[in-house]
Amino acid sequence: MSDLVIQPLTPERFGDLAALFEEGGDPKWCWCTYFRVRGRDWSNSTAESNRAELESRAGDDPPAGLLAYDGDRVVGWVSLGPRTTYERLEASRVLAPVDERPAWSIVCFVVSRSARGRGVARAMLDAAIRHAKAHGATLLEAYPVDTAGERVPAANAYRGTLRMFEAAGFTEVARRRANASSPERPIVRLEIRPADLRHPSRQGDRRPPG
Repeated sequence: MSDLVIQPLTPERFGDLAALFEEGGDPKWCWCTYFRVRGRDWSNSTAESNRAELESRAGDDPPAGLLAYDGDRVVGWVSLGPRTTYERLEASRVLAPVDERPAWSIVCFVVSRSARGRGVARAMLDAAIRHAKAHGATLLEAYPVDTAGERVPAANAYRGTLRMFEAAGFTEVARRRANASSPERPIVRLEIRPADLRHPSRQGDRRPPG
């Protein structure tokens, strides 16, 4: 969608993001905090506490994620940032670091039901790459679902699809599973060359209409 305006999450924009999450489904309960907390903290959480957790990060630098505005309404969200800011990733065995290189992680996409099938997730991924470059990241990492070319429920594709990441230039670097009966989890990466950092995109400098 070429008419989207991409903006970083700020305290002033949190209400716009909340309207997207309140549409229902997993985001209405999770509030994109699954990868940010771990263990007992997550199992004891509630929708209210999860919302408060995300809202407390609305002023983070770098921002906790990006919002996609279609007019004055948020229709997309992507969560990304330094891998070390995601407690569950840091503790995960399946998604443990591939090596010791510092990386940024892209962990979650949310797209409004009314905007699905219009390329919002891919537009958010492209914006996430530009955003990471502008903040000095040299390596991007993600943990997509391998759909094997089949359609999957939106709730199962919140990490993005392997096909989408590969189309954006990511390369699969590992594939792991928790046990013999669990699904395999691809890990993909995108190298950000130093030359790319000299010309960061300015998309997002504008405020959304209204």
